Order: sequence, then C-alpha cells, then structure tokens
Amino acid sequence: MRTEQTLTRWDRLFARLDREPERPTGLDVPRMSPHRIVLLGSTLVFYLLITVAVINTSWLVRLDWQVMFFRPYQQWPELHAFIDYYVVLGQRGPTAVMVAAWLGWRSWRQHTLRPLLMLGTSLLLLNITVGAAKLSMGREGPHYATMIGSNEMWLTGDIFPSGHTANAVITWGILAYLASTPRTRRWLSAISAVTSLGVGLSTVYLGTHWLSDVFLGWAAGLLILLALPWFEPLVARAEVWIFALRDKLRARGVPLPAPAPVGAGMPAMFPQRTPADDETPAREPVGAAHTGRTTAHLTQRPHAVRSERTPVTPVGSRRPPHGDAPARLPRTTPAPAARPVAGG
Repeated sequence: MRTEQTLTRWDRLFARLDREPERPTGLDVPRMSPHRIVLLGSTLVFYLLITVAVINTSWLVRLDWQVMFFRPYQQWPELHAFIDYYVVLGQRGPTAVMVAAWLGWRSWRQHTLRPLLMLGTSLLLLNITVGAAKLSMGREGPHYATMIGSNEMWLTGDIFPSGHTANAVITWGILAYLASTPRTRRWLSAISAVTSLGVGLSTVYLGTHWLSDVFLGWAAGLLILLALPWFEPLVARAEVWIFALRDKLRARGVPLPAPAPVGAGMPAMFPQRTPADDETPAREPVGAAHTGRTTAHLTQRPHAVRSERTPVTPVGSRRPPHGDAPARLPRTTPAPAARPVAGG
C-alpha cells in the first residue's frame, strides 16, 4: 500500500520558499563593474539627447504629435478595458505595496533589512530625480496641449518624464536587482523590462503621455537601477545601525512583573476554608444557646442544591388579618338587593 502524499502546486511552491537560506553568506550583490559603468554612461547620454530633442522641438516632437492625432484608443477600442487595468502596474501606491510585502517577507526570512532598505532607497531617488525633472520642465500632456506642433515645455504640466514608466522600471527592476543568483536576475530583468515597456505604451495608448515622455521615463528608471551599487555601503551601515539600536532598546527594557494570582488585591468577600478549619471545631460565643448540634454533625449533612429542594406551598392567605375591616363576601355570593328608601 502506497502512503506517499500527493503534493499540490502550492505545496511545492512553499516547499521551495522554505529552502531560502537564512542569512545568506555567498549572496551575489551587484557591483559597479566596468560593464555597468558603460551602461550607466550610455543611458545618461540617451537621457540628455531626449531632453535636448524635445526642448529644440525636433523630429521627436513631430512624432509625438503624429501619434497623438492617430489616437490609438480609437483605433483599437477593444483593448481599452484591459489597458485601464494594466496601467496600474506603473502606479506608485499599488506596486510599492505589493513589492514591499514580498521584500518584507524576504527580510524576515533571511534576517536582513537589505531588501527593504534598497527598495526605500530606489523610491527615494526616483521621487527626487523624476520629481525635480517634472517640475523644472513643466511640460503639458496631450490632453492639455495649447498649440499644435509645439513642445509644450515650460508651462504648468508635470508629465516629462513619465512617472508611470519610471516607477514600473524601479519597482519591478528592484526584484531583479535583489535576486540571489545571476540566472534569476537575468529572468527577472527580462520580465521587468517587458512590464515597464507595456506600461509606457499603455500611457501613450490612453493619450496621457507623449511618446518622448515614455522614452525619458525608461531612461530615468534605468539610471537609478544602474546606480544602486554605489548606495550599497550606505545601506549596509544603516542596517548595522538599526540592528544596534534594536539591541540597545532591548537591553534597556525592564522585565515585566510576574502576573498576580486571580483575586489578589481584591477584598475577600467570602473567606476561603482551609483544612485546619475543618479539624478545629467552631467555638460558640459566650451566652449562646446550646442547640445540641455539633459541627461534625453539620458538616456530615449533605447540602441540597436549589433545584433538589422540595417546594413548599404556603397554606392560607398571605394577607395580614385586619380586625377592624368588615368581612368580605365571597365572590360567588350575589350582592343583596337594594331596599327602597323609606317614604319614597
């Protein structure tokens, strides 16, 4: 007879997660290698070229207007419902919560704060760099364009670069950056690139961003991911400081007193009987009448509970007698007939 248990898909998944090592020692932390520095420099050049092309109202701005007049949301209306949900993958709130939940579990499982600290560092850099670029260039979106063919720069907008695209690059790319093995990092890098690409094109489809906004958003997010190894020493020092602060707070903690027994500190309404009280006969007060009953006789007599007692029916009426009141006639006796008034 076979007693092997058939594992479900979820059982295999959690069994794989349980093999995650605690405090991994040989973790492959990305470093600022020459290859990464070249990629960082190339992305920075691409970022500057896109910015200059938009400021000078070059061919890239004309392409933006052509795509806007094409109106993709009218060309393929059947995709509108799906893209409305897909574009949420680039919103800051939902994606940050999902990624923080996963990285928080990893931090707890591995007893390290590095995943959460790296996520916080990347989001902080994203808010500073992308926010500063948005506010400084003030580009209006397609729905708020004022003049056909213009670059819509230095106005009151805040869409250049695309925050949705940059946020998608950061939140999903940080999973690839924190991967434990190079193979996992390659797979997650490809998935995050496709996801961020889809989010950027979704904003162009909906008409909320120019195409050049998406190009600059990709470059802005990639610059932050490529520069993260420079912040690894700072994150390591912050982790050591946080753990030291935790240990210091634990050392200063005063142990809680032992819990008091139930009823301690409350007035004794009913004194408890001890075995010594059963052995010592109760003393009668001076002048008390002798009833002929002993304490032993009282203790041997069983005490009937309320439900076992025989009900006692009272005899007669409970109304106190009244000597001055006339006797009442019974209810069955008819009232006497009225006598005529004399002389009437």
